[in-house]
Amino acid sequence: AVVSTQSGHYGRDLRMSGGGAAKVTFKITLTSDPKLPFKVLSVPEGTPFTAVLKFAAEEFKVPPATSAIITNDGVGINPQQSAGNVFLKHGRELRLIPRDRVGQW
Repeated sequence: AVVSTQSGHYGRDLRMSGGGAAKVTFKITLTSDPKLPFKVLSVPEGTPFTAVLKFAAEEFKVPPATSAIITNDGVGINPQQSAGNVFLKHGRELRLIPRDRVGQW
């Protein structure tokens, strides 16, 4: 997937341009950091949302396998859908929640 990102609070700006596909843009905030840094990601609407989750987690340097994305209202988002569907259902502002050792006892 072709992804464009912009970072908030840290001044880092990453951009990879791609051709023609309609894109959706998400503002993803890292909730575990008191500074609430965010990234703005633009991806083709057909991109699997699992790829968006993985990319966002890696950008924030948190483990993607144990991270989740929720809405600002705290509603969990099933990543087994396209980025376009997530955008239509939940809008552009989302939150990334890293979860440590989920399910390990």
